[in-house]
Amino acid sequence: MSLGEKLLNLRKCAGLSQEEVADKLGVSRQTVSKWETDQTVPELIKAKMLSQLYNVSYDYLISGCAVSGDVTNIEMIVDEIDWTSAWSKKYPILASYPNIEGIEAYVEKISKMYDEFKEEFNMNDLDAILILKDILYQKHKIAKKKTK
Repeated sequence: MSLGEKLLNLRKCAGLSQEEVADKLGVSRQTVSKWETDQTVPELIKAKMLSQLYNVSYDYLISGCAVSGDVTNIEMIVDEIDWTSAWSKKYPILASYPNIEGIEAYVEKISKMYDEFKEEFNMNDLDAILILKDILYQKHKIAKKKTK
């Protein structure tokens, strides 16, 4: 996949327009368009800013990965994103909770519960994570309604 294709896919996955990316990087929309169509390549500093904007490694962005197929490309991009870092911008607690005193005990309890859940329901990692995440989200929604 070319650099331009990666930039286009990453921008679309991030839900940003070319104009929004241009504003964030201090370039024109036409410049972003030229990067995405492989007419030009970003300067090193702009490539670094793009990797930070899209929460992917600089190496991923500039490496000459020759993978084809939309689904595979999207999965590679999603797997490359550091979601904790990405969400920490909106929810700073995600970056700081590992430093909370005593948190290790809860990490251990949750990890044990996760393993038991997977085993009891014969689930793979992803399905177990998605279901447990959804259960917690539903609990959050109920608690949020009660506070209104």
